[in-house]
Amino acid sequence: MANSDVDLSTAVWRKSSYTSGDGGNCVEVVDGLPHVVPVRDSKDPHGPALVFPAAAWSCFVTAVKDAGLPGA
Repeated sequence: MANSDVDLSTAVWRKSSYTSGDGGNCVEVVDGLPHVVPVRDSKDPHGPALVFPAAAWSCFVTAVKDAGLPGA
């Protein structure tokens, strides 16, 4: 699915639970969309969002949590 196929105009963005207290350097995601997970840089809320297939995002998050990525 292309990013342009997902309407994010009314999306409710959620900051990562790992966000620092000053709110910088984090990502935001949209929960509850069928089959996709939009992700954006919290420092640029009007900038582009990347839209990942939900299964791919889930695998990525699991790998990060398990330190299964090189350099993680």
